[in-house]
Amino acid sequence: MRLLMTLIAPLLGWIALRLFHLSFMKRSRAKHQLVMKLFRYAADYGSVRALSVYGHLLFFRGEGMTNRIQGLIYLERAADKGDSKAAYQVGKVFEEGYQTYPADSVKALKYYRLAAESGHILAIKRMVDIFTNGELEQAPSEAEAANWSAKLEAINL
Repeated sequence: MRLLMTLIAPLLGWIALRLFHLSFMKRSRAKHQLVMKLFRYAADYGSVRALSVYGHLLFFRGEGMTNRIQGLIYLERAADKGDSKAAYQVGKVFEEGYQTYPADSVKALKYYRLAAESGHILAIKRMVDIFTNGELEQAPSEAEAANWSAKLEAINL
């Protein structure tokens, strides 16, 4: 049964995302509850997209600290599975610290690097700043800064 649920999780995440963006019943509480249940179900069964979207919804729009911390957990799981947007957000959280997540420059750099290597533009810009200015306990490195600047230029072409 778990295998079946793991296989249909991406489909449920896709359905939840389509319902979320649907303008029909935009302010409906019932629609919101259904979408959130679908996202959670898909996320709990491994859909990376659902992990990312559900985590973002909980962290940035959730009510109460418990929902926001749960959102961070989902975002971190999505980042660990390769979602660049989630990796960038988790990098920011670890850089600045948040509630039970103390600032951790090693983890911040790890998640920024994951996002940047996946082509996330803001993460690449952040990597350039980190190695240009020697931030996050990194020594300034012209070679690293030039490497990330070149990647940024390649994307902007």
